[in-house]
Amino acid sequence: MESRLRVLLLIVCAVALGGCSMWPFHRKHHRAPTQVVDTIESDNPTAPIVEPQVTRRKVHAPKIRNSNFEFGGSLGLLNVEDFGSNGVGNARLIYHITEDFFAEGIYGESRLGLTSYERLSGGARLLTDAQRKVRFYTLDMGYDIFPGEVYVGKRRTFNSAFYLVGGVGGTQFGGDTRFTITVGAGYRLILNDWMAAHLDVRDHLLDTNVLGSMRSTNNLESTLGVTVFF
Repeated sequence: MESRLRVLLLIVCAVALGGCSMWPFHRKHHRAPTQVVDTIESDNPTAPIVEPQVTRRKVHAPKIRNSNFEFGGSLGLLNVEDFGSNGVGNARLIYHITEDFFAEGIYGESRLGLTSYERLSGGARLLTDAQRKVRFYTLDMGYDIFPGEVYVGKRRTFNSAFYLVGGVGGTQFGGDTRFTITVGAGYRLILNDWMAAHLDVRDHLLDTNVLGSMRSTNNLESTLGVTVFF
């Protein structure tokens, strides 16, 4: 009798466990985060995503005439060694051989001041008034070493060039004409289609014996002038 009860209990337990295994229950499923990738469809895959909005400004550059010659004049200072700095004026004719090379002829005049000896002597003069007048002429070759542009404001630009020059000529003063070698540099700014401004610094190297002995001198000239194209 006892064994039958045990068998009956085992059957009841087995049925109960089977029912529990079939009982529905809910689990919480955690889904992995889904990455959203934005894609941009384009006919041209290499086209930039953002198109820059650039406002183009209008720049008016001077239209240079098809002219190879320039003519004009300059004013400035000429420092003749031992005679101080004095005003100088010159006229110049320029011929543009190529876009970078040019030939130039210059004629200038100045007047010598007093030397330190003449100031200290109290009246002695080494040169007469006529001999103090300086005349010089040079024939130079030039090269535009740094051509460029200068911007003024938002809508104006000017062509420019930094150039080197060198040449030979003669300088007349003190009753004699002396062979002269000229070297220097300048800056050209083209203002419009027919006119240009020039800033020049040059050294006139010559031998002189005005003070008694022959010696080489360096005579610096600085000028500012304008030329016209034709």
